[in-house]
Amino acid sequence: MPHPGWSTFRFEGIGTQWEISTPDRLAPAIRSELLEIVAEYDKTWSRFRPDSLVSILSHGPGIITLPDHAVALQKLYSVLYRLSDGAMTPLIGSSLERLGYDAGYALVPSGLPLAPPRWEDVLDWTGTDLAAKEPVVLDVGAAGKGQLVDLLGAALRAQGQSDFLVDGSGDMLHSGDHPVTVALEHPYNPRQAIGTVELHNSALCASASNRRTWGDGLHHVLDGSTGEPIHTTVATWTMAESALVADGLATALFMLEPPRLEVEFDFSWLSVSSNGAAAFSHGFEGRLFT
Repeated sequence: MPHPGWSTFRFEGIGTQWEISTPDRLAPAIRSELLEIVAEYDKTWSRFRPDSLVSILSHGPGIITLPDHAVALQKLYSVLYRLSDGAMTPLIGSSLERLGYDAGYALVPSGLPLAPPRWEDVLDWTGTDLAAKEPVVLDVGAAGKGQLVDLLGAALRAQGQSDFLVDGSGDMLHSGDHPVTVALEHPYNPRQAIGTVELHNSALCASASNRRTWGDGLHHVLDGSTGEPIHTTVATWTMAESALVADGLATALFMLEPPRLEVEFDFSWLSVSSNGAAAFSHGFEGRLFT
């Protein structure tokens, strides 16, 4: 966690808690810039607000122009969609809403899980240009928070901040000469840890089925080929150069065996299955408690 004596800027954004830790207190202008980046990201991508840019496409066919950061997001999603045979898709939003994880947080299913349409049938997403042939509910939550972590890190560097820890409720980006030790949250008890890992000039992201749960066996990590929650894996952690990639891969590990991802991505990982077994890559240099 942050070094003793560091200053921490805390705020809420995109429905989660944020902490940005730096050796010295951030100037008000920098804090305002960071808050604006978060607000703009939410206004672009949130499926929970009717005035967001992507919400336009939930009402009918249409075309929208996205910010420049959409290029990297589209590239990551397209690779993971291909590798997972469609199981990881930005079109999972309709099934999440159907299961009760909707804009009003009803948390009461309105029907059975619904497999989303195939990307290639309804969506043409090239860089910053996105066109939908029919109404779609986009959800980039599998990698979006990680990308926002990166955007905040880039803003800090642009302001001359070389030492920092951006923590978006467990999705982290570290920069500086002094590594930090991060506790890995127990998938069934958030007040306990199953181990620790050292984070140094890289990103660490986690995905867990216990983070957003409701009803009987319902949670937010869905299989895009069926629209149903995944129950074989309960928690994953990944470390990569960027939080965008780490976040996306943490979700992808619920759907894919690591070797398939390691062909195209340089990352390390830890995964906990529903039977309690833990597996990890050679590069995941952490300490697991027995």
